[in-house]
Parts: sequence; C-alpha cells; structure tokens
Amino acid sequence: MTDTRQTLIPIYSADKPQFRSYNLNNFRDIPQVARLSEQQQLDIEIVGNVLPFKVNNYVIEQLIDWDQVPNDPIFALTFPQRDMLSAEHYDEMATLLARGADKTEIKEAANRIRMQLNPHPAGQVDHNVPELDGERLHGMQHKYRQTLLFFPSQGQTCHAYCTFCFRWPQFVGLSDIKFASREVEKLVAYVKRNPQITDILFTGGDPMIMSAKNLAAYIEPLLSAELPNLVNIRIGTKVLGYWPHKFVDDDDTPEMLALFRKVTDSGKQLALMAHFNHPRELENDTVRQAIRNLREANVMIRTQSPVMRHINDDPALWARMWETQVKLGCVPYYMFLARDTGAQHYFSVTLVRAWQIFREAYQQVSGLARTVRGPSMSATPGKIQMLGVADAGDRKVMVMRFLQGRDPDWVQRPFFAEYNETATWLDELKPAFGAEKFFFEEALEQLFHEHNDDSTADDFE
Repeated sequence: MTDTRQTLIPIYSADKPQFRSYNLNNFRDIPQVARLSEQQQLDIEIVGNVLPFKVNNYVIEQLIDWDQVPNDPIFALTFPQRDMLSAEHYDEMATLLARGADKTEIKEAANRIRMQLNPHPAGQVDHNVPELDGERLHGMQHKYRQTLLFFPSQGQTCHAYCTFCFRWPQFVGLSDIKFASREVEKLVAYVKRNPQITDILFTGGDPMIMSAKNLAAYIEPLLSAELPNLVNIRIGTKVLGYWPHKFVDDDDTPEMLALFRKVTDSGKQLALMAHFNHPRELENDTVRQAIRNLREANVMIRTQSPVMRHINDDPALWARMWETQVKLGCVPYYMFLARDTGAQHYFSVTLVRAWQIFREAYQQVSGLARTVRGPSMSATPGKIQMLGVADAGDRKVMVMRFLQGRDPDWVQRPFFAEYNETATWLDELKPAFGAEKFFFEEALEQLFHEHNDDSTADDFE
C-alpha cells in the first residue's frame, strides 16, 4: 500500500537563529537591558537570587515590546520584578548583595526565603509521589486515577523561566525537593501495575528542552511495551511560546516530528499541552509554522494558562487568545489560577475577578473556543472550578465544582462557599450555609491517613 501522507518539510535558512540563553551571570549583556535604570537592573539581580531567572534571544527579540518596558507583559513574565518578593525578603537579599556577602551566605539566605514560599503546593511531595514495591518513585506523581506525571531528568529546565512558575524549585538547586527520573523501566512497570492509568504526562521543567534522541529514550519503551491501558501520551511544554524553532528549523526538527508521528502511528494519541500566556506568543510566523508542522504530524495541541495580574487579567485579551488558538487549530483547554507558591502575591487575582474575566471572555467567543474550562485551582484535593456567584435567598454564595479529584466520586459535584470577594485560593474559603466543612474534607483526611499507613500504596491517586 502506497504511503500518501504529506512529507513534513521544516523551514530552513542559512541564517537560522541559534538559541542563546541569559541568566543572572550575563543578562547585562542583553543590548536592550541598557534601557533599564541601574535600580531596575539591581532589582533583577536581587530577586533573581531567590527566584529562578532565565530568558533567551527569541523572547528578547520577538516577544518583548521594549518600548513598553517595564510594563510590558512578556517582560514581567520572564524578568524578575522587585515586587515579586515581599519587602522583608527583598531587603534581606539586597543587604547581603550590597555588603558583598560570599556566595555561600547568599545561597543560605536564598534557601531560607525559598522555603517560606510554599515550594511544593497541593501536596506534591507528601501525597502525590507513588510507590512501587515499597520504593517511592520521586520522578513521578500520581494524583488522579487516570493520569501519571513523569519528570524526565534531562527535561528539568526550560528555554526560559516564567516568573509565575509553580515548579520553580526545579530550577534553584534544591535537589532534595526536585522531581526527576531516568528510570523508564520503573515507569513502564508502574503503568503495567496500575491498569487504571490511561495517560502519561511528561512534564518538568520542559521535556521539549530535550533532543529528539533523548526524548525517544523515554517514549519508545512505552510504545514497545505491552501497555493496552495507555491511550494518551501528553507533553507539558512552553516551547511554542519560548522557542518554536524546535518544530521548524532546529537541527533535529525532522527527527522530533518523526518521533511524534511514530507515537500516533502506533495508535496512541499525542497531545502537546501548550502554555500560552499572552496573544503575542501566537502572532509571528515561526510559531504558526511550528503549529502547522505539529498538526501535520497528527499532534493534538491543547492550550492553557493561569490568569494573572500584570500579564493577562483582561477578558478581551483572553477572547483574542482563544480565538487565535482555534484559528490555528489548537484546542483551548484550561484557564488556571496562579498557584499558591512563589510570587503568587504578585500575580494572583481574586476568585471572583477570575470568574468575571472568564465569563466575559467566554461570552465573546464561538462554541469552538468554549472547550476551555476555568477558572480552575489545582489545589490539594483536586482541580476545582469557580463556577460563579449566585444569590441564595438574602445572601451571595460562591459556586464551585471539581473538574478532577483525588477521589473520582467528587468530580462534577457542585458545592458552595461563603461569598468572599478577596479570596484568591481554596484555603481562604469557608463552607456556606453554616456547614463546618466542605463535603470532601473528611474523605480527603481519610485518604491521606490510609496512604500514610500503607507502605505499598501503588494505587494511591
């Protein structure tokens, strides 16, 4: 039978861009940084000694509007800002740098501050790490029944770091709170042992920082193993926003697209869980060609982002972003809330405001863009959506529901919280109508108790 599939022809040029990254050691070499005041440059250095900082030439040249800096949203998305630290933490680090403290003292102070910033929210360390034959698998997380997260060790960095990232501990040298694994054999064994798993999500960091050869070393064993329960392979990535050349004209672009085609030819679905935080990331020719190449390789692209102050807290912007994604063949998937970690105080919007933004944006788009769900919190018990504000007699209540839960029985069950127009996260809410606890709290406590008592908790979600 003749293979009539279209051959993928990435765009190449003699002067194709070469990736170059910048961090605290060399960011002052960026020509555009000379536009910043000395104080602004010092702020980057002070905050960047606590929260991770990395940017690249594509972001600098293609995404940031330097005429709008420091108010440009992509600048705030990638360059540390003074207010991302509390005044107390900023002053502590500024004092150390001003008096020329040695690297050891600076690192110790930075680590003390980091541990106060809730480095692993939503029970990632205590409750999400699975076990196999009594061994904790620290490069995996299994929170929800069907989906297993895997952290390939070569994928625990990114092309650039988002200043809001809830996985920031992966990048600051705290090895004892870092997820990473090279043990693909244990990945295969765990999926075999847990037939309820249908999806593996490769995450990081960013798995797409890896070469096609390194990524294949993780994916091909999944394809060759007998895993009838495995239906979907997902890759969580920011690469389309920060380095779309990965799928256009990088040295191993053909090999990467061929690997993706191999996945889909095997009968598995491959989904790229793409992070786009602002419409500008979708507007140049390189990212649009990258999306076309991925679609021709039968890759499904689903899109997601938190709603954040300083970046995208505007309904019109979200509507434009969703409409553009649909036009390019992507599927809007999630609007999240900024997680309760790191610089959340800088980015967070209230639950009520997030719902208003979502609702107003949703009203502006057609049904094809209404695949998106949100605003959603990835909290300890699960993904909880703020459905809205309702009148209940003489009072307002906040209506919530689980989109995903540690206990599948919680999913799609609505529940009510007292109206709180300043709350930004689940733990700031109280049950409505005089209830002492939300319906899931006792069951959650029991789940954690059972997990702690079970030394072979392979089936713990």
